Amino acid sequence: MSTETGAPGAVAEAEQRTPVLELAGVRAGYGAIQALHGVDLVVHPGSVVALLGPNGGGKSTTMKVCTGLLPLNGGELRLAGRRVNGLSAQEIAKLGVCAIPEGRGVFPNLTVRENLWIATGTGTDLKKLEAVAYDRFPILGKRRNQLAGSMSGGEQQMLALSRALATDPAVLLLDELSMGLAPMIVTQMYETVAELVAGGLSVLVAEQFARVVLPIADTAALMLHGRIVDTGTPDEIEGRLSSEYLGG
Repeated sequence: MSTETGAPGAVAEAEQRTPVLELAGVRAGYGAIQALHGVDLVVHPGSVVALLGPNGGGKSTTMKVCTGLLPLNGGELRLAGRRVNGLSAQEIAKLGVCAIPEGRGVFPNLTVRENLWIATGTGTDLKKLEAVAYDRFPILGKRRNQLAGSMSGGEQQMLALSRALATDPAVLLLDELSMGLAPMIVTQMYETVAELVAGGLSVLVAEQFARVVLPIADTAALMLHGRIVDTGTPDEIEGRLSSEYLGG
């Protein structure tokens, strides 16, 4: 018996197959300097893709392209199957892309509560946002009236993540989440990310230190000199890593 292509089950299955974020042959750079040379990358719904490689390999540039902060010179950027080349960062954010940049991106001269209040511009109630943030990271509740810039790096990263999640993103971009953090805090942060993905969030994480993110990744891509040189399962990629260009 044939199945109608317009049936709800078929539509849901098709939506599940459609990547939430996709780069196809993407080229981009800074002035005359070409930084990305035909990058292909796919993030499926409810998955974690680890973008690995050394500093200067093109990871952060890729993230800027995904958020609309850097225009493409070629190729396509797609969100949920839609070509979004040329859209501004604000427009892309409205489509569900949220990023925590390298360096965390909190407002250091505002308190924890004030940082969270800024995120209510998306329509989220502050009390609800605080309740979720403090339940997920109890230390933020204790620091609610403390200036964000006076907190530890790990606490700032928790705040940045809480602010990002207030937008209820379709895909979350994390750039060097582990930078400057103690190993125990890094483990805690990635455990939190894994819980969020289990709840349906999609994540693209750029990370120099591959082995801190591989345990929660579904797919890993190795980037060198502005190109994706290898893609596979975490086990496959971990078996090919070289300590010459990736940290342990």
